Amino acid sequence: MADKEVLTHPVQLNGKHGGRVGTAVTLRAYEVYVHIYNPQEALITGDCRGGFSAGELIAYLYAHSFPQAEWRDRATEAFNRMEL
Repeated sequence: MADKEVLTHPVQLNGKHGGRVGTAVTLRAYEVYVHIYNPQEALITGDCRGGFSAGELIAYLYAHSFPQAEWRDRATEAFNRMEL
């Protein structure tokens, strides 16, 4: 059985361009980003600063595990407690 090609989006690694993560991950994080801020599709295509950073992915994925009404507070909580 052949492996299916996994679609990816660019992400930043140590503040530099070049990483890739599966779209299932980036789109879930982007859902939280849009709820908190506004749509910025270039963020997931890589045309905006090379995509999400690892810290942003962690914070937004963490926030996504809570009810949508808590996403902003939970993302802020994650960012405030993060040491990367």
